[in-house]
Amino acid sequence: MQFLKISFLGLWGFTLGIPYGSRAQTAPSGDSSFVWDLSKCLDYARKNNIQLNKLRLSQQSGSQDYFLSKYAQWPLVSAQLSHALTHYPSQTAPQGSYGINGSLTLYSGGLLKNDIRQKKLLVDSYGLNVQEQENNLTLQIVQEYLSILLSKENIIYLTELLSTSQAQLKLGEQQYQAGTLAKKDLAILQAQLAADKYSLVNAQNLKRYYLLNLKQLLLLPVVSQLDVAEPDTMAIGAPAASLQTVEDFALQNRPEIRNAAIGVKVAQLELAKARSGYKPFITASGNLFSNYPGIPSQVYSKTLENNFYQQVGVLLSIPIFSKKINDVNVEKSKIGIAQAGLDETNAKTVLLQSIEQSYIAVLNAQSQFEAAVEELTATTESYRIAAEQLRIGAANTVEYLQQKTLFVQAMQQYIQAKYSAILNIKIYKFYHGIPIQ
Repeated sequence: MQFLKISFLGLWGFTLGIPYGSRAQTAPSGDSSFVWDLSKCLDYARKNNIQLNKLRLSQQSGSQDYFLSKYAQWPLVSAQLSHALTHYPSQTAPQGSYGINGSLTLYSGGLLKNDIRQKKLLVDSYGLNVQEQENNLTLQIVQEYLSILLSKENIIYLTELLSTSQAQLKLGEQQYQAGTLAKKDLAILQAQLAADKYSLVNAQNLKRYYLLNLKQLLLLPVVSQLDVAEPDTMAIGAPAASLQTVEDFALQNRPEIRNAAIGVKVAQLELAKARSGYKPFITASGNLFSNYPGIPSQVYSKTLENNFYQQVGVLLSIPIFSKKINDVNVEKSKIGIAQAGLDETNAKTVLLQSIEQSYIAVLNAQSQFEAAVEELTATTESYRIAAEQLRIGAANTVEYLQQKTLFVQAMQQYIQAKYSAILNIKIYKFYHGIPIQ
């Protein structure tokens, strides 16, 4: 898993859960600069993400289709009105026809009922699409957010390291003036200070890069100046449950699995709808009608009354030969069921593989973190001794810089291991239904 560079502050306090940083948070108003915590970022993204809102609109459109499918069982009633005036040499007479027609499906071979069930399942599927996209978006935001926290710590740590190098160079200049430090050793200290400045600049650039990624992920305006709030504490915990427990939970609750199961049911209902093409179709109809032919010798109202008639009937449509349309629809529906089954199997396989990879990543990250703590403890003490020896002139510059290099490497490994463990544990718990906070 691709993740982060280097950063650090509050080595032991941060690990043990001692309060660190600030939870300052302000919402954007007239000022284009604001500070958000992780919850604010997630809430904003869920409300404003374009892809999420498109999926929500698809769900609303599906709800309208479901609404329409239910009313397909209701009667269909329409009125036809036609009226005109006919001019004769002696007079002008009205002419018109007036009627009301209605029809009601009595039997459709299960087509209408299966269509209602299918449309309802599709509405549920659209809702699960929204949940799946929210999950993906959450993980993306969390990774970027932790990257920013990492870079912020890195800046503070490198700033402190730079301050140490500046103090050492000042001491070295004093020792050089006193004749106790060689010029080449002074040049080494100057080069180290320049290298530390370069590392700090890189860390600051990296923070701007991660902030830009998060801002673009949230679709914030270009002019906005986003920053993130550091949590009070950030400790490394244990996985929520065993691998089997998490897998069982995920197979029952993850939206992509439930969505795949719905896909199978939708395909099965499509087959049932296709088979209804072999069955008869019964429709009841009724008509009310009257007309006036526009003949001057006839009385308008009397003629309408005499021409008024009512009609009711039943239409039975029996399929005999459909040019193989029904056969093809049935076979294609069977293929659709097979495809939906494969999609469901693939969704389960991908999910289980992802969970297992996450579980292994957690185990690896925890062991790496423990090893990094031991290494950092040893190199920190060695570095402290070397710095003290350099100060009193008991060690040369090369020996000191060797210990400093080992310390910096150990610090970077510790930071990477720490954030890797935090991220992987959060992702693993997320599979178990525990929200990321």
